[in-house]
Amino acid sequence: MLPEFNDPNEVLATTRASSGRRAIGLTALGILGLFLIYVAFTSSPGLGWQVFLLAMGGLALWMADKMRRATAGAIELTATELRDSDGTVIARVEDIIGLDRGVFAFKPSNGFLLRTKQGTGGDRIWRPGLWWRIGRRIGVGGMTPGSQTKFMSEIISAMMAERS
Repeated sequence: MLPEFNDPNEVLATTRASSGRRAIGLTALGILGLFLIYVAFTSSPGLGWQVFLLAMGGLALWMADKMRRATAGAIELTATELRDSDGTVIARVEDIIGLDRGVFAFKPSNGFLLRTKQGTGGDRIWRPGLWWRIGRRIGVGGMTPGSQTKFMSEIISAMMAERS
């Protein structure tokens, strides 16, 4: 049985990107982007390939910056909502109808998958390394430690069980 929550904004669980995974991911994407741009200028077989390599290199660098900004934050669970540390509401707890953390679930690494009620799906959002939302499905995890996401999913599971 879950206790009553006096403050609906009290943070019950937090997960953030692991510093080691964050460093490896950002370094890999940055090196890939720089390498593609280098190859485009030094050994490109033609103009079409050069444009393609420059575009892919720029995309990799843009992705590294997007991941850097996303993984600087955290995911917080309160009694009423799952939210990003910047205030973006990922899902309201009352709208969550399913939680899947199985091996074969289409979920981020070290994370879990949430399903929300019909009609509660939001915009498509992707915070690389932390979470994503496509319609009614929300994936939490990626660069996060498994212990933090498991704790968060256990609390959500207990809240869902208490509700029903």
